[in-house]
Amino acid sequence: MAEQKPMLVPLESYLKAGIHIGTKFKTNYMEQFIYKARPDGLFVLNLQKIDERLALCAKMLAVYAPEEILLVSRRENGWKPLRAFHKATGAKVFPGRYPPGILTNLELKTFIQPRVMLVTDAWPDRNAVQDAVKAGIPIVGLCDTNNQANNLDLVVPCNNKGKKALGIFFWILAREYMKLRSMGDMTLPLEDFTDE
Repeated sequence: MAEQKPMLVPLESYLKAGIHIGTKFKTNYMEQFIYKARPDGLFVLNLQKIDERLALCAKMLAVYAPEEILLVSRRENGWKPLRAFHKATGAKVFPGRYPPGILTNLELKTFIQPRVMLVTDAWPDRNAVQDAVKAGIPIVGLCDTNNQANNLDLVVPCNNKGKKALGIFFWILAREYMKLRSMGDMTLPLEDFTDE
C-alpha cells in the first residue's frame, strides 16, 4: 500500500473548519471530488483531494509575484480571509463587488493587468471570471459540490461558503505561497483569516 503524504495541516484542523462539508446538490464535474453522501443529504468532499488541490493551487500561484495575483470574493464570508491574504502576501484582492472592466478596459483609471485570478465561487464571481477569460489569464476557482467548472483552469474542491472553511483555506494558501516564494514565515494567526 502506498504511503500517504502528510497533509498541509492536521486532519483535525480541516474537519474542525468544515472545509469538506458540501451542499445537498452535486454537479457531474464535482462528483470526482465527493467522498460520500451523509444521511442528512449533504455531500462530503474528499479531504485528501482538497489537500492535494490546495497544494497544487499554492504551487501555481507561487509562479507569480504578489502584484500579479488577483483574488475575488463576492461572497461576504470570503472578505476577511481575502484581506488577511493581502496583508500577508501583498496580492491584490477584491472583497465585495468586483468592478467590471478593470481587466479589459484600458481607459479605466482602475485598469490592472494581473497574470492569474482566484475566485472563491465561480457563480457569484462570474463577472470576474468572464473578464479573466477575455483577458486570457488563468483562473483558479474554489468549488463546492454544486459548482460548475466552466472556464476554470484549476478547480480546488472545498466548502466555499463557510467562514471557517474559507478562513483556513486562505491561511494555508498564504502560508504555502510565502514558503514557496521564500518570503519568510507566516506571522498572521489563523484567527486573522476567520471569524468564530
